[in-house]
Amino acid sequence: MKPADPSLEDSGRVRTVTEFTREVKELLEGGVRPGWVRGEVSNLRAQASGHVYFSLKDAGAQLSCVLFRGDAARQSVQLRDGLAVLAYGEVSVYEARGQYQLIVRALIEHGAGRLQQELEKLKQRLAAEGLFEPAKKKPLPLRPHTIGFITSPTGAAVQDFIRILARRGWKGRLVVLPAKVQGEGAAAEMTAMLQAAEALGIFDLLVIGRGGGSIEDLWAFNEEPLVRAVAACGIPIISAVGHEIDFTLCDFAAAVRAETPSGAAELISSNYLACLERVLNAGGSMEDILATRVEHARQQLDHARSRLRLLSPVAVIEQNHLRLDDLGNRLGSALRASVQLRRESLGTARARLAAASPEKRVQQESHRLLALWKRLESASPQSVLKRGYAIVRDADGQPVARAKGIKPGQPLVNEFHDGQVRVRAEE
Repeated sequence: MKPADPSLEDSGRVRTVTEFTREVKELLEGGVRPGWVRGEVSNLRAQASGHVYFSLKDAGAQLSCVLFRGDAARQSVQLRDGLAVLAYGEVSVYEARGQYQLIVRALIEHGAGRLQQELEKLKQRLAAEGLFEPAKKKPLPLRPHTIGFITSPTGAAVQDFIRILARRGWKGRLVVLPAKVQGEGAAAEMTAMLQAAEALGIFDLLVIGRGGGSIEDLWAFNEEPLVRAVAACGIPIISAVGHEIDFTLCDFAAAVRAETPSGAAELISSNYLACLERVLNAGGSMEDILATRVEHARQQLDHARSRLRLLSPVAVIEQNHLRLDDLGNRLGSALRASVQLRRESLGTARARLAAASPEKRVQQESHRLLALWKRLESASPQSVLKRGYAIVRDADGQPVARAKGIKPGQPLVNEFHDGQVRVRAEE
């Protein structure tokens, strides 16, 4: 690769992508005046922000459009894929992508659109033939063992379908029948695959579908040969085409319409889960009934055994033994109670007799006399002398009570508890 010439940058002839895109933006927005554009709505997307993105197309070209929230709130036209409209707006360039688009300010409905008109005409014609009559639709099997899914093997729809069946625990066999689901030859290929599946004779249920898209993307499911093949198939068919808001003629011809391929998987697995739940409930009910019957029979057997035991001679003898033991226990209790009562009465009489006995009075008086003697003994002079005191007596043996009555030289006698001592007063 030849390196860039520095002189080109110095001369100002080299522009950045941003500069170039801005020049294109100024050229388009300044050179193309606002005006009306007629086309068919396709790839419609309404954002949570309130902005609406779609394309206007005809047989030769396609134009990206945006309807901002404020302008969208003022429109009375209900946009949908396939609707032909007149759009008024100005051209703008979105620099981040280098993409030009029409900023729509106003919309006017301009007919129903070529594809939508064709779809309505074909729908009315086939309905008039009775192709969509509910009486002709085959009921879905409650528990299909083998399911065929006619779809693109590389699309996200089949992956979602398989994932949901696995997550919900469906037990069975799924066969993906590959076919084109969009573009030229898609309807013929799906019709051939449908006929081949019916010829095999191994399928309990067929699903035909794909993910969402514009009316052009889903048009194969509106083609008359495929719609007639779906209606005439001997196997029940679930049509699962597009999103919840998408309707195709296959939806009306099939036995059941599912909003999406994921919805078809949920419908199939729900029937399976409902059957499984009924089986489990029936099993639980049978176990409960059996347990109840066994318990009732056991109670009857126990009752019969009890009655037989009561009527047997052994039971009568045992009952009499029990009665005899009971009477013996009651007699023993009565005798013990009577003896105890007599013992308590005798004890009371003994206590009263002991209280009135002369011996007790003699003992009481003896104790009182002893107490008086002790008091008298403690007050006797001898008792006082034993405590360390002495009695002073004169020559005549009389006690001397005061010291001033004693004369000097007077003979005295000091009496102690263990003897006498003669003394003489000096002063």
